[in-house]
Amino acid sequence: MQDKVSGKVFDWVLIKRLSAYAKPYRAWFGLALVFTLGLAALSPVRPILIQSLLDRQVVAGDIPGLRMMILLILGLLLLEVCITYANTLLTNWLGQSVIRDIRKQVFNHLMGLRLGYFDRTPVGTLQTRTVSDVETLNDIFTTGLVHILGELLSLVAIMIAMFYVSWELTLAVLLTMPLLILTAYIFNKKVKVSFQQVRKAVSEMNAFLQEHITGMQIVHIFNREKEEKRRFEEINHRHLVAHLDSTLYYSIFFPAVEIVTALTTALLVWYGSGRVMSHYIGFGELVAFIMFTGMFFRPIRMLADQVNVLQMGMVSAERIFKILDTQEIIPDEGAIAEIPSRDDGAGITFQEVSFGYTDTDKVLRNISFEVQPGEKLALVGATGSGKSTIINLLSRFYEIQEGEIRINGISIKDFRLETLRSQIGVVLQDVFLFSGTIRENITLFQPDISQERVEAAARRVGAHDFIMQLPGGYDYDVRERGATLSLGQRQLVAFARVMIYDPRILVLDEATANIDSDSEELIQNAIDTVMSGRTSIIIAHRLSTIQKADQILVLKKGEIIESGDHQALLAKQGAYYQLYEMQFAG
Repeated sequence: MQDKVSGKVFDWVLIKRLSAYAKPYRAWFGLALVFTLGLAALSPVRPILIQSLLDRQVVAGDIPGLRMMILLILGLLLLEVCITYANTLLTNWLGQSVIRDIRKQVFNHLMGLRLGYFDRTPVGTLQTRTVSDVETLNDIFTTGLVHILGELLSLVAIMIAMFYVSWELTLAVLLTMPLLILTAYIFNKKVKVSFQQVRKAVSEMNAFLQEHITGMQIVHIFNREKEEKRRFEEINHRHLVAHLDSTLYYSIFFPAVEIVTALTTALLVWYGSGRVMSHYIGFGELVAFIMFTGMFFRPIRMLADQVNVLQMGMVSAERIFKILDTQEIIPDEGAIAEIPSRDDGAGITFQEVSFGYTDTDKVLRNISFEVQPGEKLALVGATGSGKSTIINLLSRFYEIQEGEIRINGISIKDFRLETLRSQIGVVLQDVFLFSGTIRENITLFQPDISQERVEAAARRVGAHDFIMQLPGGYDYDVRERGATLSLGQRQLVAFARVMIYDPRILVLDEATANIDSDSEELIQNAIDTVMSGRTSIIIAHRLSTIQKADQILVLKKGEIIESGDHQALLAKQGAYYQLYEMQFAG
């Protein structure tokens, strides 16, 4: 997913949207602003006190006054340290609190998007947006806007103090300002491009790593290690180059600022020494101005850096808001909170349903069928004929373009999504297990489901015996994606997961395709029991698993070409008969 971003330093539209997340913490932001104003006001006080100490107490030999001034300066330093500590702690707490809220909103928004969005968007890219880009926003609230304001106020306060002490020396300091401004302008212009390249490289790397770590088995099976290492090295090199570019600009800019500062100090000493020897100014004024010079250039240097921090934040904010502005959401406008109850499941009706994942290619064309409550419907056909798409449409993972789908005579659009999906239990061919225990994967981390219910569900699908043989039993850690379990064991856990929620519609999508004969016998016995009192839809390539179905639909290129029960379809000697002959020819 290639994002085009403006890279503006001050995008007021984005800043306004970001400021909305700070509203719950506006009192704390106000306190941070007070601390910032306090530090800005205190910044020029120390040089003025030192000037007074040198030109008055030291010259006059006022020892008691000298002690008092030293204590005052130390007290001022202690006050600055305390305010800086409190301000740093507060701004970082505020930044983390805000990005916590933003990350929560981004994740919740992703949870509501259509599956089609994830079909087109790399998972690694979404990880970058949710983790890395959101983390970058922390800098806007901790070292961005508040600190930019603080540095600007410090600059103004120092300028006022400098003109107050000596306008002549102030003009001498300002003589090098055009050179510094030009240096900062070139730096900001160059580093902006490098920061955008860094964010792009991070996104590409995350997407590549996520995809290849997940598919590592395929990499090994096809001996692709060398080629994938080469591809990763290319992405990693682009990431390195992008970072080195930004580092190069920083390595030039900061020494350049130091050189300008040194030139300004040299000019100040040359000119100021003559004024001191001519008795136009005091020695304390010259020392104060040397201090002012360092303090004057520090905010300018920091502002250049903070502007880049803010710019990176703007890039990340634009990408995050692009996700939040994505409206690929299944509308949850249904008002019906409960499917009408029937003892034997739920009736399903597809009426002239057409659907395509794109606007040009139709996957289903005018599909019509009806399943009575408690019946078993089987879907057969070649890969790509539309079998799994029918299941996805029933659960409203995708929206149909034409026709209507009804459950117990009511359009599925009239049900709340939560209500609809809670009554449809699905067991897929590729079982996904989360990192956690067997029990957590069966209950999907719902703590109010008792251990008795978990064991009862596992017993019904024949999973209890193998679970009890594992170390820890139901507390056994299955690791990421259930890596420590066999395919058959993962499938049994998936069946127990569905059974514990007791749905009225059961969907088996190639549920016995990847398991051995022993496990298949266990599951097949459980299926016969579990299907009782439920409407069931079975997708299977192996026809032996669907011979008892009340109705079988044969699909080809998104159309129903045959329908009937097993014996009726065999009698027709059509497409189903040919599939049957191919599988049982031996």
